[in-house]
Amino acid sequence: MRTKNPDKAPAKSRHIDLRVDQKTYDAIANYADYMGISVSEYIRQMLAKGKVVAKEYRILNPDTLNRVLFHLGHVGGNLNQISCHLNSGGAMTKETLRDVDKATSDIFDIKKEIIKLGGDLLGDT
Repeated sequence: MRTKNPDKAPAKSRHIDLRVDQKTYDAIANYADYMGISVSEYIRQMLAKGKVVAKEYRILNPDTLNRVLFHLGHVGGNLNQISCHLNSGGAMTKETLRDVDKATSDIFDIKKEIIKLGGDLLGDT
């Protein structure tokens, strides 16, 4: 005979209807989306625990991450072209030196942006 798993959460067998205005719903939905859970699960956790335990923690939104990666790709391509030029016997001209300085500056700017975005995780906004 099969035994029941004592660690398994009981089935949700009761239904509660709750009406809120659009502004309240939007706020709840935004919090739930940010926490990576459904609106129902967000409300259940708030009622039961007074806080929400996130399934995932988002540091960066995908658009910001794609933008940072796009810029890093361009800087990497520029540095690769410079290194190929120098490794093939090309001279270190003022233009090449300017390109190296620009790429280095871009790397530091991207690093600052990543640190600024990471401040959300550390609470340093």
